[in-house]
Amino acid sequence: MLGCMIKVAGEMGMRSKDNMKIINPASGSVIMALGIFLYAAIEAFPFLDHIMGETLTVVLAVIALLVYKSLTFQFFHKDFLLPFLKNPVNSFVTGTWIAGISVLCNVIIKYFPELSAVVQVMGVINTILWFLFLVSCVYNFKQLFQRPRRHSIHGVILLSTVATQSLVIVWVEVFPFLPDVLELVVMVLGIFFYICGMFMIGIRYGKAKQWSLTEDWTNTNCIIHGALSITGLAIVSSQWMSALFIMIFWLVVFTLLIIVEMIEIIRAVKRVRQFGWKEGVFTYNISQWARNFTFGMFYAFSWTMHENPYYMNAMYDFHESFLSFWAWMVLVTLVVEIGLWVESKWPVSQGQKNSLPFD
Repeated sequence: MLGCMIKVAGEMGMRSKDNMKIINPASGSVIMALGIFLYAAIEAFPFLDHIMGETLTVVLAVIALLVYKSLTFQFFHKDFLLPFLKNPVNSFVTGTWIAGISVLCNVIIKYFPELSAVVQVMGVINTILWFLFLVSCVYNFKQLFQRPRRHSIHGVILLSTVATQSLVIVWVEVFPFLPDVLELVVMVLGIFFYICGMFMIGIRYGKAKQWSLTEDWTNTNCIIHGALSITGLAIVSSQWMSALFIMIFWLVVFTLLIIVEMIEIIRAVKRVRQFGWKEGVFTYNISQWARNFTFGMFYAFSWTMHENPYYMNAMYDFHESFLSFWAWMVLVTLVVEIGLWVESKWPVSQGQKNSLPFD
């Protein structure tokens, strides 16, 4: 598993005109997915947590270093930067860069608390990146509101919420001296981004004359519930709301998760019938990491709430059983995703890929 995780950092499948090897701009989602497992779901597996937790954290840090090094060099290359920034939908994938650093910060603090000074520096850098991302979000949302049907809008725009709430969680953990009102304002801003994003997604799928579930419903739409899960984690971490509010919020997220994943199951069945198992379901695409992250984030939200006596409620026993099941769901889907990545690099069988891009 260690070898596979390191190889994931090699998600560099494109080359520019001058033969410069470049990394997929959404590669931050790999850090998000691997990191959120180490942050929460790994607790359900004592061997991985107590025996391999520190080692896996170091591996994650190495992967992150390679990914962000490539992203940094690539960002200043005009062949990549200009076309990327001109697409108001795809530009939101930079949110994975911020969320990835945020998750990494929390994982490092968990296993290496003595490195708090290093994590604080990372947190400051991430905050600066978020301010730049904030300007980009405002500009891109403005463009999308002006011409909502010009681009194929989907769940990737909700990374505006994910990145924003991930920063709040880091602030709570690493900068406890920050004023509570600042955390609240940023948290509300993340919720505002979610409302804007859902409105735009509703326009795309609700008013479109014709769209196909197999082709037009993208992997990133799982962020519909994932963005709310990280919002819930931010609220629980900062302890802003009452136990009753959090329970109602959790039920809303849980309902959305069931609805969205039921759509995904129907979509998978249709794709298998149309393309077969390999091309329909088991073809690697980097956007699939978004599902691993959202599954892991819902576990993190539920687990953090469950572990805090303040949020004990009538559903406590249900949460206990659910978390036992969901931890395995997070682990299995993560292993499957790593397997798909490995197979994409060293295919067992030949065949044309039918992947789903971010746009």
